[in-house]
Amino acid sequence: MTKTITYSNSNKLSENRKNEIIDFLFEHLGNYGDSRPDIEKAVKYALKETPSFGGFMIVAFLNGKIAGAAVVNQTGMKDYIPENILVYIATDSALRGKGIGTKLLQKVIDTAEGNIALHIDPDNPARSLYERMGFEAKYIEMRLLK
Repeated sequence: MTKTITYSNSNKLSENRKNEIIDFLFEHLGNYGDSRPDIEKAVKYALKETPSFGGFMIVAFLNGKIAGAAVVNQTGMKDYIPENILVYIATDSALRGKGIGTKLLQKVIDTAEGNIALHIDPDNPARSLYERMGFEAKYIEMRLLK
């Protein structure tokens, strides 16, 4: 059975645990992840360790080991853009298909105050989970990278 812990500005975690979570996300996001420094930025934003609106992280543990993790950043843009963005969510690749991702996502939904957005590649197999949990495609995102 998994246990979850929510970390935020009001429930800090040790530097070692924070690095363990960042490393976990970097490893288990695979092709759908970002660089370790970018993941660290999102984590620091969620924990208000940098100037930000904050957010939270939810970590699932199974037998004392990280089984899954999610990072949510608050946007500060209520009404015209969702108040929260689910930046990262991952489960241990050896534990996929056991409901950990579903439990983690439900905890994110229950914890977040306001609406939640996320970005996903169209071919990401997790898309069906998000749709099952009530997320829907609202817009096509376009970017100009400079």
